[in-house]
Amino acid sequence: MNLIDIKQYIDTYRKKYEDICKVVDSKSLIQQIEQIDDKLHRMTSFDANLSVLLNKQRKVLEIKFEKLNNITKFFSSIPLYLEILEDDVDAVLQDEFESKAKETEKLVESFWIETLLNEKFDSCGAVLTIHAGAGGEEAQDWAEMLSRMYLRYAEKQGYETAVIDVMPGDGAGIKSQTISIEGDKAYGFLKCECGVHRLVRISPFDANSRRHTSFASIEISPLIENTDAIEIKEKDLKIDTYRSSGAGGQHVNKTESAVRITHIPTGIIVACQNERSQIQNKEKALQILMGKLLEKQEQEKREQELKARGESKKIEWGAQIRSYVLHPYNMVKDHRTNLETSDTSGVLDGNIQEFINEFLKKINV
Repeated sequence: MNLIDIKQYIDTYRKKYEDICKVVDSKSLIQQIEQIDDKLHRMTSFDANLSVLLNKQRKVLEIKFEKLNNITKFFSSIPLYLEILEDDVDAVLQDEFESKAKETEKLVESFWIETLLNEKFDSCGAVLTIHAGAGGEEAQDWAEMLSRMYLRYAEKQGYETAVIDVMPGDGAGIKSQTISIEGDKAYGFLKCECGVHRLVRISPFDANSRRHTSFASIEISPLIENTDAIEIKEKDLKIDTYRSSGAGGQHVNKTESAVRITHIPTGIIVACQNERSQIQNKEKALQILMGKLLEKQEQEKREQELKARGESKKIEWGAQIRSYVLHPYNMVKDHRTNLETSDTSGVLDGNIQEFINEFLKKINV
């Protein structure tokens, strides 16, 4: 980059940096960390759940503070860099500056994207449910491939995951699976993945090696920590117990510890089978149900607001959102943003953040 290009580059990201600073600043982050430290210090009796929650919040704030601090340091150093480069175009110094600029660009971009996540449940964890479409083993194998993709994505983001319910496929793959994903803004990011995902490939289950198209759908709801957030009446629930379908163990498959809850007024069904006891599975299932009900309320509220304003703008969460083509060429294309890549193996290994960022930009325009 020449000096003019450098200045234009800086101006582009300085604007995003200024937008970030309108939403969050270092002083407020330090104050929030100190408030958490004070709460931890004042705890008179040990509450494991509260302690874990507070320490998680503290870690998130520390990471955010470190990111913002690094960005601020870079922009503070810009005048000195430019002054030196204007007097003497030093190739080594210019390379050093460009390297730091690219690192900062990634930080600014990720931080700026996070500022777009400002809806009610965006900071929560997420519950992700995968359903295989029609097509037997082919679709069930595709559902399992998507499960791996999201588990790899969560791992790369530093999120904690747990498979809380699974219905194995007939011979291969999975018919459905529910995964809890805990981490800062997990729901805010993953809500962008809600919809139908389409795979085109040479089928490994077809003896004639023909090309097949498979579908699987993704549902996302927030993982709500506050169990008093909504009242769920016992009379509105149908609770069934059954044996877990996991690989076995001391409790799995020996007792009817798995729980399935149907919310009669809405028809929403949730299940949990990964906990050690029926009581724990019921508590987890109720937590998931609460998230689904709250999300439904928020969706209805948004639709009412748009209708009241006479707006026709609509976000199609349930439509086909992305195609993954593995034959006769390699391409993953997001139909909402038209973003595409030929790196199909990278995407299926969890590199989906670019698709998420592009969609968040689009819906926040």
